[in-house]
Amino acid sequence: MRYGYWMPVFGGWLRNVPDEGMAASWDYTKRLAQASERWGYSLSLIAELNLNDIKGVDQPALDAWSTAAALAAVTESIELMVAVRPNFHHPALFAKAAANIDRIADGRLALNVVSSWWADEARQYGLQFDQHDDRYARTSEWLQVVDGLWSQERFSFDGRFYRTEDAICAPKPAHHPVVYAGGESEGAKAMIAAQCDAYVMHGDPAAAIAPKIADMAARRETIGKPPMHYGMAAYAIVRDSEAEAKRELERITTVDQLPAGYANFDQWLSGTQLERELKVQEYSVSNRGLRPNLVGTPEQLKERIAEYEAAGLDLLLLQMSPQMEEMERFSAQVMQ
Repeated sequence: MRYGYWMPVFGGWLRNVPDEGMAASWDYTKRLAQASERWGYSLSLIAELNLNDIKGVDQPALDAWSTAAALAAVTESIELMVAVRPNFHHPALFAKAAANIDRIADGRLALNVVSSWWADEARQYGLQFDQHDDRYARTSEWLQVVDGLWSQERFSFDGRFYRTEDAICAPKPAHHPVVYAGGESEGAKAMIAAQCDAYVMHGDPAAAIAPKIADMAARRETIGKPPMHYGMAAYAIVRDSEAEAKRELERITTVDQLPAGYANFDQWLSGTQLERELKVQEYSVSNRGLRPNLVGTPEQLKERIAEYEAAGLDLLLLQMSPQMEEMERFSAQVMQ
């Protein structure tokens, strides 16, 4: 299993805990990234939202791509998996900038391609917001343009959303960045199987993850593509006793009244095609992170992680709070 983590670009991951002791700042981000390499983490996911979805839209949120460029220069081994939303980035200009960041990182850049869901954010920034199926049609074209510029000396494209004419991208990336993407609709899965390298999922029990991996593996085999990598989001709490872990779980999920981070809860649900309804308590942690139940003693977490490995999962994208202290603990007690 590879262990990755979400960079706390929103100042944490708990919607009902206002101050998690990790500011959305460059100083904290740099220190966490450098420490994570010492602790053995292999990847960091840098989310991209211009508004803070966790703490409330009026709270600070770090820009994903300038943060990634800076981290590329001050880290040595960690893979930088940076979220990118096609309707926020013209693909030809993006290909040029991302190639440069990959050069700075000496080939450690990866993409997490996200088909946007937040209509209010797009409206505020004056950007196009596509309906669900059009999002994946746009993403498909966007990936074709980026890949063409990275793999060909000159690249022309004439599509529904994008057009280029003998465009040049030089220098090219040090390597072709791995493309991660997630989605649960039929359109999303078809696009990901055809054009991406890795499938990332919201948190779920191993019994629910196994058939998703099997489905994507079958899709890849049918179209003659090589096997994919599979990642999953999860929130982790490791303690010396199960009782201690459950007390911490109760603390982070107790919601007396909905705080600012819940403002777009209904909009998020209406803009996605999830397989089952979310509960408000579950929304206290993003990305269905509590469903994997990585809550307990080191031995319990190791057993549950082994179940995911048996299901075919090879990457955990972890959230913890406060991240610096909890990631060090998780590394020492679970990863070693």
